[in-house]
Amino acid sequence: MQTSRCLECKAEIGGTNHDPVQGFQVMQTQRDSTKSGHILGDAQRRDLPDMQDTKNMSPAPFALLRLFTHMAMLLGAGKKTQSVQQIIIPAVPDPGPFLVAHLLKDMEQLSRALGKGVDDTDSTIHLIIHSLLEPHPTSQRPVPYDQTLSTKDARNGWENAMNNDVITRQLKDLDNQLKEVSAFIRKDERVSSNPVMKLTFGKPELFLRCLPKNFLIHNSSIWSCRRKVSMLSLAHIVEQNNGRDTLPVLWRFLQRDAELRLVRFLPDILVLQRDLVKKFQNMTDLNFKTIGEFLDSHKEASLTWYEKYIKIFLSTWNQLRVSLATTGEIKLPAEYTQEDLGLKTDLQVLLPQRQGLGLCSTALVSYLITLHNDLVYTVEKHTGEESGYTVSPADLTELHVIRYESERDLLPLILSNCQYSMECGQETLMEYDLPKIQHQIITRFLQGKPRITLTGIPTLVNRQDRNYEIIFKDVKSKVQQELLQPLTQHNLVKELQSYRDVCEALSTAELALGFLALTGGEPHVPLGTYLTEVLKMTDNMAPHIFKALSRCCLRHCVALWQLLSSLKSETMISLKRDPFESFSEEYKHPLQEEHKTTLNSFCTKSSAGAVLLEIHELLLLVLKDPNATDTFRPDWGLKDTVVSYMERKNLDFPSEVEELFPEEILLSQCIDMWKYSVGLRKERNQS
Repeated sequence: MQTSRCLECKAEIGGTNHDPVQGFQVMQTQRDSTKSGHILGDAQRRDLPDMQDTKNMSPAPFALLRLFTHMAMLLGAGKKTQSVQQIIIPAVPDPGPFLVAHLLKDMEQLSRALGKGVDDTDSTIHLIIHSLLEPHPTSQRPVPYDQTLSTKDARNGWENAMNNDVITRQLKDLDNQLKEVSAFIRKDERVSSNPVMKLTFGKPELFLRCLPKNFLIHNSSIWSCRRKVSMLSLAHIVEQNNGRDTLPVLWRFLQRDAELRLVRFLPDILVLQRDLVKKFQNMTDLNFKTIGEFLDSHKEASLTWYEKYIKIFLSTWNQLRVSLATTGEIKLPAEYTQEDLGLKTDLQVLLPQRQGLGLCSTALVSYLITLHNDLVYTVEKHTGEESGYTVSPADLTELHVIRYESERDLLPLILSNCQYSMECGQETLMEYDLPKIQHQIITRFLQGKPRITLTGIPTLVNRQDRNYEIIFKDVKSKVQQELLQPLTQHNLVKELQSYRDVCEALSTAELALGFLALTGGEPHVPLGTYLTEVLKMTDNMAPHIFKALSRCCLRHCVALWQLLSSLKSETMISLKRDPFESFSEEYKHPLQEEHKTTLNSFCTKSSAGAVLLEIHELLLLVLKDPNATDTFRPDWGLKDTVVSYMERKNLDFPSEVEELFPEEILLSQCIDMWKYSVGLRKERNQS
């Protein structure tokens, strides 16, 4: 019912009378930002949860598809190294060892998915490759891919066809085929004469001469390899039993298990966010650049607390960052997700915001909430019971979230519903009561959990994002305001030399303004007295900053903010930092040389400083808004805009500079004009 602009990309969003703006598209709930090429990176990362996405396939077929792909790439690298090298992102110096490492990882993951040993895994790969030589009926006509797999849809179509028409059919009868392979190998004279093989398959006549005949090691069960239960192998068994349709909750649970187990950290991350928001809310500037610097500032008691929760945040992020980059609902810049986070990372990644590095913290919480809600919805759909029970992140506790640990909670549950049968000379057979496993997972971990709303996620609001136009209006209605005398301004600038001093003084002034806007005060009361007796906040204030602020009274607070905020921007420029980085590019057009010439005369006048303060205030309070270009058009004249702005405040444009202020400078050049003018005045004051 209304229009606005996106905080991230500045595009127009919303609509009027339920009609969306032009270019509106329905958002895909699961965003996919994957790129073409080999993007798995280092093979050692592939055990992390964010690398476990199997495109809704069972883990075993997916591992086989990756294995075949890496085999093909390795064969190609032997003939056309450069072509294969161009496919791999990020680039590697030698594709050979890189692809071999991925092949070994494919076999390791396939072994876990099948619950088989190395020999059976090798045999499985050979059986699947052998089956490729046989004709396979196609389940879909026309086939959903072309000969060159030229598009993403074609590649996905080929993968699904391979999975449905070839691999899954072979795996359904895998155990019987492996028995035939095992029998075939045992008949081979080169193998059957091996004493270990004889003992493994239960030949009673074999014994080890150096040990007593009744020694336990002569028992064939000692040499047999019992299938190891894992989430991957159970997912393979569920798939073999058509569990996608008959056991939807168990199938979905196993598909998302690697990431779902991280949901238990959501309450801890929210606790950290709420603490940091309380600590840094409305701060003008951060005193710490990195996470490590922030931790170093704490004493032992609080340090232990922050180390614990920050470690949870970093670990969870590092395990999910690829998923956050490709399927998260919040769009993150590519550079935010390319590397793991650590103590040298910018502190802002921990501070939940809707723009900048703070998006990382917000996106992580949003992703964990989506994981939780996805399983809750699956259970409700399966049981047909929708409770409507919801909870806000602000009220979230450990009892509300899906919470379990695989080794402690899940594996014992699975093993308690597994039956073993053993025969001499045969592999130990296991049978799972899959419906009962699904029922117990629902009742123990999923049922009764609420859906978590996205409203209520902690969000940090910088003080510069507050509406100071309203605050100033409230202050002026309660406390009569006056301008600072030039001598007072000069002394304040002289006493606040460093950037830290300016930030602390501005932060103090902003806090005082916030209280004055609510409670009012006597105009003649010195600000130092107000800070000491009313706000009780001088204990930790540097003496020279308190002395500087004590030069003002409550009637000067608005003018003091105007001066200190401008001084902060000037100091940032001297430190090679841009105070207007987040502003629209439409206000950053450069000045022409003829403009600079006319500004030289303007800057010589004493009242030019007052005009520059008003321009800076206009920048911070009005033009910083993402929608400012809709109201304050960049092609307007800067002088007319400033005159109008000052008139609305019942201020007169200084007559001595009215003729000297260049008429031809546009609002689109206001930032460059302000930077040039304050730099010119600073040079003249120093000389």
